[in-house]
Amino acid sequence: MVNPIVVGIIGAGRIGRLHADNLRVMPSFKLKSIAEAMVGEELLEWAESRNLGSVFTNGEDLLNDPEIEAVFICTPTDTHAYWIEQAARAHKSIFCEKPISLSSEQTSRALQIAKEEGVLLQVGFNRRMDPSFRKLKQLVQSGQLGKPHIVKITSRDPQPPGEAYVLSSGGMFMDMTIHDFDMARYLMGEEVVEVYTRGANLVDPMFGRCGDVDTAVITLTFASGSICVIDNSRKAVYGYDQRVEVFGSHGSATADNCRPTTVEVSTASSVTRDQPQHFFLERYNQAFTDEVAAFAQAVRLQEPLICSGIDGQQAERIAEAAKESHLTGLPVKLSHHAGEGTPATSQVL
Repeated sequence: MVNPIVVGIIGAGRIGRLHADNLRVMPSFKLKSIAEAMVGEELLEWAESRNLGSVFTNGEDLLNDPEIEAVFICTPTDTHAYWIEQAARAHKSIFCEKPISLSSEQTSRALQIAKEEGVLLQVGFNRRMDPSFRKLKQLVQSGQLGKPHIVKITSRDPQPPGEAYVLSSGGMFMDMTIHDFDMARYLMGEEVVEVYTRGANLVDPMFGRCGDVDTAVITLTFASGSICVIDNSRKAVYGYDQRVEVFGSHGSATADNCRPTTVEVSTASSVTRDQPQHFFLERYNQAFTDEVAAFAQAVRLQEPLICSGIDGQQAERIAEAAKESHLTGLPVKLSHHAGEGTPATSQVL
């Protein structure tokens, strides 16, 4: 690329700073500014250590900079749609962390405005760029596994988040499982037509007080009749458990956990190996970098987005259906309509 893309970041929390550090070492980007409503001494010191030109307390000030071509939205989830609309009207290319919003109406509105303004919008489902999961996708696309019959996704966190986070996150299905919903669609290349959920509170009663669950099994049925089974837990005592299997008519393929080493020690008393990597920052470190590199190619070279706003919207719809199924105890049908940004309806069976 001849000229780096000048970027601003709105939101300087953990994920905003992660993207900032990645962008700074990538020749495709020039990180110019960051905006954060709560600017304290610690943030200013962090920004200074990274030679950031400006630290704004208002994201609009960042968007008003004509030099900035693209914006990364890393604010709390309930503000994502607002900033997408503002960035689109400012004619900036947009990278937004998942989910787009906690409301199907807000998501549809944000996507419509981005479409009307003609700006690119990529959603941060970084797991699509994980090398192991991309290999599974390639195997499915090549036909080597035959017709996929069953996809199994295990996603378990090493420790639960705090109560304040849970209350603002949208719940397990919208905050955590939404990655797995997107992965299921990504691997299968087709839409989910039915969702059935069984959720429980087995880890911490705090989740129940917040109206959430900490343990769940979700069954997705695709348009072709293929099935995906997802199991989630907020607490796996042995580490960050991330596994996927695709079973098809010609065979199966499995992506296992990543570990610090592949060494296995066998003695008379035991066979041991390293525990899985501890959390998502380690497990998906390369995927975070690769998704941003793909965003740069979409902006400069007009290549297809690896995860569009519609992909983000579809994952949200599955999450909404999963919650509805949990609350009703019944499977939920998803219907699909042609046209971008068109909200689809769900029906309890």
